[in-house]
Amino acid sequence: MTEGRTFTRAEAETLWDIIRQRRDVRGNRFIDKPLEADVVNRLLDAALHAPSVGFSQPWEFVLVEDPQTRKAVRDSFDEANGAARAIFAGRGEEYARLKLEGILEAQLNIAVFYVPPAGAVLGQTSMEEVGLYSVVCAVQNMWLMARSLNVGIGWVSILDAERVRQLLAAPVGHRLVAYLCVGYTDGFYDRPELELLEWERRKEREKVIRKI
Repeated sequence: MTEGRTFTRAEAETLWDIIRQRRDVRGNRFIDKPLEADVVNRLLDAALHAPSVGFSQPWEFVLVEDPQTRKAVRDSFDEANGAARAIFAGRGEEYARLKLEGILEAQLNIAVFYVPPAGAVLGQTSMEEVGLYSVVCAVQNMWLMARSLNVGIGWVSILDAERVRQLLAAPVGHRLVAYLCVGYTDGFYDRPELELLEWERRKEREKVIRKI
């Protein structure tokens, strides 16, 4: 067995910068610049190297390039967004200002699915949901790699997941975890956009960390 490499403090600081500067990119920030094939492959490779419980790797990635398919997904967003707007009726003007997707503007859409196991999986016999969490780890890996390459990613969650599954011809039982809009941007905000728009504030460390 060979030992893995160690990293310098400077490399750790670079990773910390990437984590702090990661942003959810909206459609009004994407620019008309093609994504290189090697960049897309690097994003997917980063996802494929994510941790997964039981080394199950329970994911599937669908690259959505077809304009008509993306238009149909956007239609699903519009319908779901209408319902969501009613939920936030008390903040209607604020909600209306939010650009919550970039399905048509981004150079590429990537749908990330959870593929349920055919049998028992090591580490998932008590908490089956950790398979889904493993897929989220893959999304995070992709997001951080994208930021290191100065590529934007936006996660669209206001969708009818089952309708999107059907549009993308994913097998029955596969669960949509993330629908990602990917592309170069005109820049990155220095703080999360929802914080800048005063929709939410970052929680204080003392309120989310405790010792027992």
